[in-house]
Order: sequence, then structure tokens, then C-alpha cells
Amino acid sequence: MHRRLALFFLFLAALAVRAPAAEYFIDSARGDDGRDGLSAEAAWKSLDRSNKQPFQPGDRLLLKAGSKFAGQLKPQGSGKNGSPIRIDRYGDGSKPQIAGEGVMPAALYLYNVEYWEVRNLDISNQGPGRKAKRSGVYILIEDFGTAHHIVLSGLDIHDVNGSLVKSEGGGNGILWENRGRETKSRFDGLLIENNTVRRCERNGIMGWSGHWQRPNWHPSLNVVIRNNLIEQVPGDGIVPIGCDGALVEYNVMRDCPRLLPDTEAAAGIWPWSCDNSVIQFNEVSDHKSPWDAQGFDSDWNSRNTVIQYNYSHDNEGGFLLVCTNGEVKEPTSVGNIGTIVRYNVSINDGLRATGKHAGFSPAFHISGPVKDTKIYNNLVYSNQKPAGVERKLLKMDNWGGPWPIDTWFANNLFVTEDWTVYDYGKAVNTIFVNNLYWGDHRGAPEDAKAVRADPLFHMPGLIPAGIQAILGYSLKANSPAAGAGLIIPDNGGRDFLGRPLPKDGAPSIGPLE
Repeated sequence: MHRRLALFFLFLAALAVRAPAAEYFIDSARGDDGRDGLSAEAAWKSLDRSNKQPFQPGDRLLLKAGSKFAGQLKPQGSGKNGSPIRIDRYGDGSKPQIAGEGVMPAALYLYNVEYWEVRNLDISNQGPGRKAKRSGVYILIEDFGTAHHIVLSGLDIHDVNGSLVKSEGGGNGILWENRGRETKSRFDGLLIENNTVRRCERNGIMGWSGHWQRPNWHPSLNVVIRNNLIEQVPGDGIVPIGCDGALVEYNVMRDCPRLLPDTEAAAGIWPWSCDNSVIQFNEVSDHKSPWDAQGFDSDWNSRNTVIQYNYSHDNEGGFLLVCTNGEVKEPTSVGNIGTIVRYNVSINDGLRATGKHAGFSPAFHISGPVKDTKIYNNLVYSNQKPAGVERKLLKMDNWGGPWPIDTWFANNLFVTEDWTVYDYGKAVNTIFVNNLYWGDHRGAPEDAKAVRADPLFHMPGLIPAGIQAILGYSLKANSPAAGAGLIIPDNGGRDFLGRPLPKDGAPSIGPLE
């Protein structure tokens, strides 16, 4: 008898394992919440109905193309490895719209779930007035443990009127957050790709971690932010926080409006409290934040950040910030150690002429006791600047008291159509070697192997759009920079445009072979 019962329960368990995944449909025009939702003809009508459904591994939630839904989509349940739950559209027409209308903090809210893929939705969250912590998409795990495999792809996120003030909580196109008082929580496998983020205030794509302090360090893993377009966003563009090995690549941020109050600082793409981040193949332009406003930044409590093969142009605050707050010490923060900045192009950066910090916009701003920073094979091209705009190529200063330590510049092209100056402050052991300087460089650094000659670009002075449009800054065959660089071990193996670096000889000075 007991054996028969055992076999019976095993049979039931096998049936449960083999139960087919279900497809659920929602149609805002012709749906009916009284139906079962299991076909297009029996579609539900509302997000509220779908929010009550506990989804199982392999299920799909399909929204009718052209549909318009008001409110919040907050699905329940988790998938499993190899069998995620998917949200997508069905039918012909425009992406289905989820309009949060400012009623809830986010139009799409994934809470304490894993193995989800969300694609091809139009998401907005425009309320009657600004409200702090408002987002288009919000992913939160708390006291959950590790959340695996969450994908956001092909989403059009727009018109989110959050606060413009960071200390109030700001607002975001996409926000992900991990925290936990009882169970440390983190992401392992968060992919955000092929999305557009437009007119979202304050920020574009942001992370946050309740485990960012080093004594409580529990970083998210396998975070990839790729091929997203961010437009008309006034604040921070892409900021991974509390990650180890985050990859941020092939993203574009542009056309940033001048909306932030004078108290605010923001920049394009930058990791904070992260180790081993790789920031590559991105383009950032037109950043107009009242403070910072660089295209790229390696920020504090971070180690081994690599910023490579990026294009920065027309950013009012300059090309690059490398910083750490000297007032926050170990064990809370490890500072900023081992940043590598290589094979990037900066054209016409450093243009701040308005606001509280008008006139401060060096191409490089290195601040606080950052250690062991290596900056090599970059091009910084300064176009003619209008009156009142700062002309510093380098500003080093002492955020929190201490100064930068062991900063190394090599094989860079520093070219100005105007004149430029350098401010080293009391930085310790700043070394320049084998850089090319062209134009009026006042207070140029000691550089025993300096090249002071026209680099002979094919067509300099242009401000091209797109990473592949930099060919005007290629070197002519008789350029003094061609083949004149130092050999640097572990240099990435390729130039800005993907051409291989010499294996047996010297590379060129600058980012282009």
C-alpha cells in the first residue's frame, strides 16, 4: 500500500514537471478579464488581471501590438535555468504601450523574481508633476539571495518625470537595485540591451546596491549594458553600482538638455563601487550638467576600471573624470585603484560657459587620492574655444584632502587649435612619457621622450558623429607619431577602429594605427 502511494505521488510529480508552458494574451481593445487569457481570442484586457497570475517556468505573457495599457505591470513568479518566463508582443503594429501615468513608482516592476526576459514594449511614466524615485522600469531584489538571468531588450522607455535632484532620489528610465537586511541579495546575469531611453529625468540606466560598502561587499555579477540609445536625458547616463566585472559597451548618449539645477553633478558613463568594470565602444556627447558633465568617469570605491575605445565629444565638462573621495577611507571604501584609460578619442570637449561652475571644464579632471592610473594612446583634440571657456587640458586636485598618486600618461596625442594649460597641484609622482604635443601648450609637463610636432592627421578639426567616423584623425604615412609609441604590455591588442597593434614592433602614438 505504501509503495503504491509512493508511486502515485511520483507520477503526480512527473506530470507537474512535464506540464507544458502556457501562453497568456492581453488585448486592451478586445480583451476581457473574465476569460482565461490562453489564446488571442480569449485575451485578458488589463494589466491588473495579469498581475494576479502566478507565472511558471517557460510561460509567456504576450501583449497585443498597438494596445495601450494604463497602470503598472508587476508580474509574479520565477522561471528557472533554461526555462525563463518571457514578456513580448504579438500581432502586427506598434509596440504595446504601458503608461504608468505617474501613479506608481514604475510602469514595469520586477520584484524578487528571476529568469525573466522582457522585450518589445513601449513604457512611460509621466505624472502631472515631478516626483522623486519615479522610473520607467524598476527591478528590485531584497532578502532574496541571487537573482539570475533578467533580460530587458527592445524596450522604448520615455517621458519619465522624476526629480532632477539626486539627493531626493532622482528618477530613471531603468533602475535596478539589490539589498537585504537578512539575506544578502545580488544579480547574476542582468542584461540590458537594444533599448531606447528618451526624455527620462533625471537619469538613464542606473544601478544601486545596499551592499556597496566593502565590509558588506556582495557585488552583482555578469551585468551587461549594451547597445542602448539614451537621448534628452539631463543627468547620469549609465551607472553600474556594486558590480564585479560589469560590461558597458556600444551605447550612445547624446543631446542632453540643460535642465539640472546648479547644485547637481552628473556625467555620461561611469562605474561606482565596482571592480573590474569594462567601459568600451561607447559614444557620449552634449552633456551639460552644471558640475562634472564629462563623457566618462572612473569613480570611487572601485578597482581596475578599464575605459577603452570610446568616443567623447562636445561634453561641457570635458572628456574624463577619475576620482575618489579622500574623506571616505578603508574599510568602507578602497578608493580608486588601477584605472586604465586607453585608445579613446575626445574631440571638442570642455565647453562649460554657463552656471555656477562656468569656466571649469578641463579635458582630464583627476581628483582625490586615486592611485596607479594609467592613461595611454588616447587622442585629445581641442577645437578653438569661445571666450570664457577654460583651456586646461589637465586639472589635478584634492577631493577630501589627499592628492592623486602615481598617474602615468604615455603615447597620447594632445592637440589644440587654441592654447592649453596644465595644473598638477600637489599630485604625487605624475609621469608623462612619449606623448605628442601640438599647438600652444603652456606649462607642458616634463616629458623626456616628448614629440613636439604636427601629427599630420588626414583631416583634423572635424567633429564626426559615430565611432566609425574618426578616420579624419588617422595618421598620414609620414606622421611623426606613426610607429613612435612605447611598447606597453597587455595593451588590448587593437586600436580604436579594431586594427591589430604590432606584435613585434612599436605602436603609433595615439589611438589609431
